[in-house]
Amino acid sequence: MVTTPELDLDHLRSWIGREEQQSELLTPMIVQRLLATLDREGPTENGAIAPLLVHHCLCQFPAPTAALGPDGHPPRGGFLPPIPLPRRMWAGGELAFKSDAKVGDVITRNSVIDDVTLKHGRSGRLCFVTITHRFSSAGRELISERQDIVYRDISPSRPGASSSLPAAPEGSEQSSISMSAERLFRYSALTFNSHRIHYDVPYATGEEGYPGLVVHGPLQAMLLAQYAQDLQGPALRRFRFRSHSPVFGGGALLMNAHKVDGGLDLWTASPDGPIAMQARAEW
Repeated sequence: MVTTPELDLDHLRSWIGREEQQSELLTPMIVQRLLATLDREGPTENGAIAPLLVHHCLCQFPAPTAALGPDGHPPRGGFLPPIPLPRRMWAGGELAFKSDAKVGDVITRNSVIDDVTLKHGRSGRLCFVTITHRFSSAGRELISERQDIVYRDISPSRPGASSSLPAAPEGSEQSSISMSAERLFRYSALTFNSHRIHYDVPYATGEEGYPGLVVHGPLQAMLLAQYAQDLQGPALRRFRFRSHSPVFGGGALLMNAHKVDGGLDLWTASPDGPIAMQARAEW
């Protein structure tokens, strides 16, 4: 029988306003490794414009391995509130691009907890933490990002079950990329993300009940943002995204796009699967 942990929302909301700062040099090697991970090409010399969303590879808090929880996440109760619900996911977010990050920049991330809210869904309690990250370099504002993290109870049903959801439509533009275990592992390493659902098959299937490795939400967001740029050019002004259902490694990830006024609607899906992530790119 699964026990339900107590959740003191007033205590958790005392984390609102808590701040954290980290800085890191965006080296040519980081960009080279990211491009290799995504099988893309691009400039990597100092002064070159860096790939979109490369900042997710930077300024990650260096939690000691011995301090990681059983799911691979850093301990809660430091910058992030100590939410007792066992499952954690990146639910979505929104990015406003102010100026280009460039190779050779020292990037600084200033983060603040904006909100902690509790909702109830079909799978039980959902606790949302909203964080604002501001990335800058030498006083130059680069990116403002809202990040929505959701914590949830252990679902009584398998979290990968999505047979009741309709298959995703095909976009007027579509591209495919393999979500191999190697690509997922490399992205986890680049982003210093030790969440075991992305690289540990026995844990993902046996402990969390997924049918395979889970494709990272931020990886899907990065792929969609870069796909939008490939289709419609640089100077992306705003990008927002929301996760709808998990998508799993070992096969293809389809990236779809459709032109709308002011930008592109985009979404990911596995072949014959439901929409995994929806996004809107605006110029």
